[in-house]
Amino acid sequence: MRLLSVVVILVFALMGATGCTSSRHEASEKYYLVSTNTKLPYWQTASSGLQRAGAQLGVVVEMVGPDTYDPQAEKQAFTDAVAKKPAGILISVADPNILKPAIDTAVAQQIPVITMDADAPDSKRATFIGTNNYQAGLIGGKLLAKLLGGKGSVVVFTMPGQVNLDERLHGYKDAAGDGIKFAHVVDIKGDPRIAFDTTNELVGKKDSKVDAVVCLEASACKEVAEVINRNQSKRVVIAMDTDKETLEWIQKGVIAATIGQKPFTMAYYGVKMLDDLHHYKPSTLDQNWSQDSFSTLPTFVDTGATLIDKSNVDAFLRGREAVKGSQ
Repeated sequence: MRLLSVVVILVFALMGATGCTSSRHEASEKYYLVSTNTKLPYWQTASSGLQRAGAQLGVVVEMVGPDTYDPQAEKQAFTDAVAKKPAGILISVADPNILKPAIDTAVAQQIPVITMDADAPDSKRATFIGTNNYQAGLIGGKLLAKLLGGKGSVVVFTMPGQVNLDERLHGYKDAAGDGIKFAHVVDIKGDPRIAFDTTNELVGKKDSKVDAVVCLEASACKEVAEVINRNQSKRVVIAMDTDKETLEWIQKGVIAATIGQKPFTMAYYGVKMLDDLHHYKPSTLDQNWSQDSFSTLPTFVDTGATLIDKSNVDAFLRGREAVKGSQ
């Protein structure tokens, strides 16, 4: 009997130990994703990845930030999140100059910060996870050169100063070649109506020499396509991201192609990386990870980009609907 009692005690001890280690997470553990334009389909997809990771890990997750493009409001949302002492923060940086001090302050408080989608490379964030934006620009630039036969004038809709968009434009210019002139680079300031009005003005001019339109962010080219379609214009249009309307304009032949990113993957793996940093925190988060040969963190996690045109848009849509149906 005594031996049996010892065995029972050991079994219960092991069960208790297993119970304590089966989940390393606490009920109070919370991770934030901070962005701007949070109502855009792109960010709703990212939110799905955030929620999936949170459910798998058994932690609380929340996306915060302004509905519009407002870097100052994003900074406030980030500061508010820091004040709640979360386990970690993901952030898509609308303006690195505005967000860098806030990111550095969070890191100084030993709160892990990872940038996703749009980086603040000079900040003390741990790493960046997202698209290789220069490579995405190269993909678009090569297609642009092909569709224009190596020469032509292009208008670009972007938001100068946002690192990911600047890198895309750099890639476009390097790949397009000397015969393609980027004659107009228009700051849409987070407002797609600027793209609509500018395209309307350019297309309406009889002497307009614009041969193509390139959109470096998600919201502009739906507006551009509407104007192009109304005016039965033959300009080449290359978009960014996979909003439903963008894909439908590709099906209709108005938009030539778009470059799809993976915001679901960015948010999903971003939370998992933050979780590791929270539970296996280094002695300090305030260090130059990129110059550390023994760093446990990569400098950059490339989630990939895909060219979507009329040849594969239907298959892309079917695949996406199949994934949604299985969730």
